[in-house]
Amino acid sequence: MPNAVIVGAGPAGALLAYLLARRGVAVTLLERQTDFSREFRGEILMPSGIAALHEAGLRQPLDALPNLLIKTVELFRGERRVLTIPIDRLDPAPRVAPQPAMLEMIVAEASKFPAFTLERGVTVRDLIYEKDRVMGVHADTLEGPRDFRGDFVVACDGRASAIRKRVALPQDRIMQGFDVMWGHVAGHFLDGHTARGYIGSGHLLILYPSPEGHMQIGWVIDKGTFGDIKKMGADGWINELAPHVSPDLRNFLVANKTGLAHPFLLDVVCDRLREWTAPGLLLIGDAAHPMSPVGGQGINVALRDAVVAANHLGRALMMRSDEATLDFAARNIQAERWPEITTIQDMQQIAPRFVASNSLLSRVVTSAPMIAFAKIFLAGFIAHRFDPFLNGVTRVVMEQ
Repeated sequence: MPNAVIVGAGPAGALLAYLLARRGVAVTLLERQTDFSREFRGEILMPSGIAALHEAGLRQPLDALPNLLIKTVELFRGERRVLTIPIDRLDPAPRVAPQPAMLEMIVAEASKFPAFTLERGVTVRDLIYEKDRVMGVHADTLEGPRDFRGDFVVACDGRASAIRKRVALPQDRIMQGFDVMWGHVAGHFLDGHTARGYIGSGHLLILYPSPEGHMQIGWVIDKGTFGDIKKMGADGWINELAPHVSPDLRNFLVANKTGLAHPFLLDVVCDRLREWTAPGLLLIGDAAHPMSPVGGQGINVALRDAVVAANHLGRALMMRSDEATLDFAARNIQAERWPEITTIQDMQQIAPRFVASNSLLSRVVTSAPMIAFAKIFLAGFIAHRFDPFLNGVTRVVMEQ
């Protein structure tokens, strides 16, 4: 039976393992943690990511998860609401789904196939080579060192990918001048279906509800300033935010400051490998192309990577293809995904250049005339079906 080793049980790795096992490929999925109960930043499923899960045949299990539909997006400049965008007419509408629950659901569905094996508590240390071809990985398990071998290895181990460091493939780094301070506050604000963005000169804050009973907060800060802000504590953090947000949010934060989780730093990285493959090896998701948080794209493009990878690699493995054909299939995965990744990453660089800066352009864009124009134009534009941030750039369809 053909077999594959997948490193990392995040969205890309878990979904790819499920899809390959469903095809009849023997899959060993290696996950460093013993469970998924930890803080994730990427929990907004855009229509593009939801469509990928539907393509994978997971519509009903996804709907059964705790989830919360985002029906409205409100844009503020300081205390003033300047734009309200209804998005509940999108099909499917964006939703917030806790990533731990989603990952457990995917691996539970994969476990229904005898070809699937999940190994938790496995830390991959290095690659196994035979004649310059990757044939598996060296790892530490809870029981001690162990080797995992396969016909093909797929790295889905995130932006800090150990495998990426080992293969040293060429990359293009897009320099970022900001980080995101990420946290949550217990309690629901507003109606539980509204997300907000607060934009001003040198300032950007994003707020949205979670089905787990809290509000997620992402605050854009200058790169390298997290340490100073963290020292302020909850009161200091709220005081820093207060001049930039509306009174209702300010009051909510003050009233619920005891439920303010310790914020953590999202070190914003955005780059892409020029080559996602080496003989016997493929990298996808954040391991191949860490995404900026702008537009909430990371989880969604990772799911779409998995569907495309399952199409090409699954077909080649099931045909018991030779090594050259497997490597050709891996290159085709990059070729199919490249236009979407580069387009979205380039788009992600636009907003931070003026929205979160103190430039004249920032003040012009958030001025009254531009806001009046936005009320007429942007609501329709953002809701447009082919907006790349909502629906992706290319069509991703699961082969039968």
